[in-house]
Amino acid sequence: MTDSAPARLLLVRLGALGDIVHAIPVAAALRRAFPSARIDWLVSARHREILDLVPVIDRRLVINDRAKNGSLDSSGSEGGSGTSLRGAIAELRRARYDVAIDLQGLMKSAILARASGATRVVGFAASYVRERLARLFYSDVYDPGSRGVRDQAGTRHIVDINLGLLTPLGITTALAEFPIDQVTSPVARAVAEQTSGRYALLNPGAAWPNKRWPPDRLGAVARALRERHELRSAVLWGPHEETLAQAVVAASDGAAILAPETTIADVVALSRGAALMVSGDTGPTHIAAAVGTPIVSLFGPTRPQRNGPWSPKDIAVSRDAICECHHLRRCRRSSMCLLDIQVDEVASAIDRRLALERA
Repeated sequence: MTDSAPARLLLVRLGALGDIVHAIPVAAALRRAFPSARIDWLVSARHREILDLVPVIDRRLVINDRAKNGSLDSSGSEGGSGTSLRGAIAELRRARYDVAIDLQGLMKSAILARASGATRVVGFAASYVRERLARLFYSDVYDPGSRGVRDQAGTRHIVDINLGLLTPLGITTALAEFPIDQVTSPVARAVAEQTSGRYALLNPGAAWPNKRWPPDRLGAVARALRERHELRSAVLWGPHEETLAQAVVAASDGAAILAPETTIADVVALSRGAALMVSGDTGPTHIAAAVGTPIVSLFGPTRPQRNGPWSPKDIAVSRDAICECHHLRRCRRSSMCLLDIQVDEVASAIDRRLALERA
């Protein structure tokens, strides 16, 4: 590390899960550029689990931003009782960061980055941030292009855009790396035993209702995987999604099993062992992409060129070109665009994706 290299760095990305996964390459690039630096990450409590598996991070500063006082666990990878928001800011200031990088572009994240007392606060230009006033809190900015021009056109992936935030630090050629620990998982072992060690993952859930493909169609995909590729499927589910996952299993005529309740570590292990994942634009998809799982993804209100899996082999079945509800959680039409995607189209994409894996 040179004399001018930062010794203490703070990343601010509070959520959501997929967005945090897309920001992990920033931490990896910083570790490569500044191997002796301390790298901390400020994250929401409900999304902390994935960062516990990222070894290039020194401390996970966990803010309970759903609590009235915004408590913070500053104990690294262990749990903690948390402090008030004032105490959280005091904890950030005690670290004496040289650089804070706001990867979220919200007023909340920008204020926290500035409140850390870092000498430099790096963020996106006003034309790009989600809340334009966030720009006022940055000392250094990176402009990836207006959302209405390059980004909306889908010409750049969000992983590359995030890595661009390192340009003010002199890092201009960083590669997209996802250092995620290998983990053991009783859930992954149980699924492997039930499927004779070879399985696909189906993920019907998503936080946005208009990102969810109908469970009966996913059940039909499970049948196609069994008939055409001799693959049984395990259906993933998160909080409040078990009924949705059970509907997929019921529609599969025995081609799919219900995965046990899973942690993020379980999702990582299941993804590493899977022959394929079929899913919409949601956190487990991006975890699977990060660990190299072959993917067929389903897109509608978001653009796969910007948010989808980044392997050139992965296939996105997308209706973003006809979607009238881009970046909206709920569809404004009587029939959401994902309903235009038929089972045969997804089955054909699976055939092509698995053929590429064998090539």
